[in-house]
Amino acid sequence: MSSDSISRVAVASMVAGAAATAFVGPLQGARAPSHTTHTIQALRGNSQATQGLSLGTAAMGTAGLAAVASSLRKRSSRSARVARQQAPPSVVAERKVGDLSGALPDCPKTIWNADDIDIKKLPAVKKTAPLIIDAAELGDELQKGKEKEWVAAQKEKIMAQLQDHGAIWFRNFESTKQPDGFREFYEALELNPCLDPIHTSGLRAMEEKKHAVYEAVNKPSLAGHFVGLHNESTFVKTATYGAFVCFQKASEGGGEFLIADGAKILEDMDKDVLERIYKNKVRISVSNLDLNFLGSLPDGFRESASDFFQDLILKVVAPKFDMDLEMIYGADQSNPYRLQAIEHAQSPINKHPVTGQPVWFCNLHNHSRYLRDRRPCTVPEVGMTDVYSGDLSTIPYDDVRHINEVCEKNIHTMAMKEGDVVLLDNYRVLHGRNTFEGDRKHAVTWFESCGEPLSQNQQQKPDDFMNELINKTLV
Repeated sequence: MSSDSISRVAVASMVAGAAATAFVGPLQGARAPSHTTHTIQALRGNSQATQGLSLGTAAMGTAGLAAVASSLRKRSSRSARVARQQAPPSVVAERKVGDLSGALPDCPKTIWNADDIDIKKLPAVKKTAPLIIDAAELGDELQKGKEKEWVAAQKEKIMAQLQDHGAIWFRNFESTKQPDGFREFYEALELNPCLDPIHTSGLRAMEEKKHAVYEAVNKPSLAGHFVGLHNESTFVKTATYGAFVCFQKASEGGGEFLIADGAKILEDMDKDVLERIYKNKVRISVSNLDLNFLGSLPDGFRESASDFFQDLILKVVAPKFDMDLEMIYGADQSNPYRLQAIEHAQSPINKHPVTGQPVWFCNLHNHSRYLRDRRPCTVPEVGMTDVYSGDLSTIPYDDVRHINEVCEKNIHTMAMKEGDVVLLDNYRVLHGRNTFEGDRKHAVTWFESCGEPLSQNQQQKPDDFMNELINKTLV
């Protein structure tokens, strides 16, 4: 998931603190499970792993952590039972109007079509991102004060262009400099907003709830962190479209928005490297919890303690997130007491659900520790993600360097100004963000579809508990 993926692992940090607080009493009567890895399965069926997870920090006192863990544990049994039930049939919902606070449908399920892709015979990419529509170049076609009407009249053409190019950069528009005007823009295109794929992670605060507008990694603590290319997606959920808007560019420079066409990345990649990673698949480690105190415990007690922490994280995290992770000690071979949450193996390539075009649908550029160690990074160890082959072996560094080179070759850097909007097809185009200085206010709204009617399962929609909690405590 995840993304500008910066905060989901904050939960893991909080869980570690809560677990440490609650450890002594429960552990004395704990029985060691018969296995040393556990699978977190919040959803069944197609649920395998999150793809958009990433990094973060949280500052919270011990008492606060214990309270959070207690609250989550009380709710976990009921939530887990609900998650195990078969999802009810979809219902038809009307277009949302007025105040959208608490009214957004959940993000739709990811559409996977990753089997039997012929790497040697990929179709050519005829058009690529971004297409630029500049209000200053439209002349008399765009009358002053009539931007919403112009967008509505051009809706079908704009959405067709989006499918061809993957992303459209709307420049020099005036009405989109404020949240209400931005909402008028996306409503003129009949885009239907939904929750972020990892809304409950607290990755983004909803700064304008009534307009379904999330902040886009503007926190000062993350200004010096480079956000690599990624789709805003998990294995379970993927927003169909996204619209990024600039309300205020970084006051002291930087913070440029980055995009890259996943179809072009695939086209430009060495086919041997591509064949190898497609065959081997990828697994993404989404967090590290260094439980080094376990090493000082006596034999026998240490094993029970290790299993206790695996169980605790399973019970606290699973009911709150759509994850399918294995909790594994020492997978990166750097620390036997490092507990890592690792996704199951998944394809780095997917076919676009509408066009069938194969695309690079993988967050390796953002999540690879090898690459992050060579970039500006301001997150703690708990937030350090990594990417492995499907069998948890190390992806050859030559392959990682090649993938990085191809991704960066295809990056388009966008120095957005106030009112600029980048509309993107989230299945085709990856995005990221450069480091910045000063104050910055970019925002994003995610969409499940274009046009009516909406077909959404409303009965298991995530709540705002974690989103609000983590954004209040995020440094």
